[in-house]
Amino acid sequence: KQLLSYVGNNFGSGVTKRNSLCRYFVGVLNKDSGQMEVYNAEIFNMQPLLSDNLIPDDTKDYQNKSFREKVDLCIEAFGTSKQKRALNSRRMNAVGNDMLNTAVTKAAANVIDAKGVTALIQDVAQDDVQNMSIFLPPCHEDADKPEHVYKFEDILSPAEYEALKGPAAAFINITPEEITKKTEEKSHCSFVLEELKFLPVDEKSRDHKARCLWFLDILVKFSFLKVIKKKHPMGPECPHIISRKLMKNFTSLTYNNGSVQNLISASMKTKITSYVIALALHINKFQIDLTVLQNDMKLHESRMMDIAKAMRLKISKAKGLPGLENDQNHKLGTLSLPLPAQKTSGNQRKRKKMN
Repeated sequence: KQLLSYVGNNFGSGVTKRNSLCRYFVGVLNKDSGQMEVYNAEIFNMQPLLSDNLIPDDTKDYQNKSFREKVDLCIEAFGTSKQKRALNSRRMNAVGNDMLNTAVTKAAANVIDAKGVTALIQDVAQDDVQNMSIFLPPCHEDADKPEHVYKFEDILSPAEYEALKGPAAAFINITPEEITKKTEEKSHCSFVLEELKFLPVDEKSRDHKARCLWFLDILVKFSFLKVIKKKHPMGPECPHIISRKLMKNFTSLTYNNGSVQNLISASMKTKITSYVIALALHINKFQIDLTVLQNDMKLHESRMMDIAKAMRLKISKAKGLPGLENDQNHKLGTLSLPLPAQKTSGNQRKRKKMN
């Protein structure tokens, strides 16, 4: 027979609370005489001490074990065959995981030794550039003119461009007083308000710029939405073909509460920003104030610069436009040929510091 020892504490923080108005007794029955003797007692919890070689006072090791370890000891001593098989299986899995982690760590070390940390960082940085390029307008690297690098028809199709004639009409004959009022009301983004001051005199060019500015303003406003719940989120004045373009090209589908919703995710925000930059380049002769667009899109400068570099723009410092965030160091983005080599994002610099 196996004797099982029990241990417990009648003092300390873990002691069971007792009623001071009660007295506790322990009865010991004498099997031979059939009589019971009663002794004064204190109440406290006792736990089984599962060890063959520990004396009753040596309970420190047991008490330091976790609840899971104590349960496992009970299963080893009193568990059913099924419980013991489950325990052995769990322990074998733990050993297998340790071996797998060791193997993965060793394999990673071998790759680093063979290829070098610098080369691996460059590979990861290149992946960053490729991942971002998915959300950029089509780039024609073999273009012979800046206007052919990001083709206008890749931004607006002929049908979409034609649909902008109606809503953009308000921009064509806008007066300086109306621009001032709109600036005070902040009804349009800063880039659009500034460019409205310099509409061409030529009727055809004026109409073209007005349409581009109206669509750029819609893109900026659309980027601030989170979950699209309306069929026409930009209002009834937005042509149906433009609303459909926004929903199809600049939102992600997500499933929530039993229904499909259109969401403007971080990647879609990047895509919208890249199209805003491409359109702004066409509007402003392929040189733009990136800081103005950054403020309009409410982005961090590092994010804006990452997108601009991925679009192969040359970045330079410039003085801010009059009245527009003059305390900032403005950055100019220029699209010119030949295109500069693709530069990795700021994440590469962070990885270098970490390593």
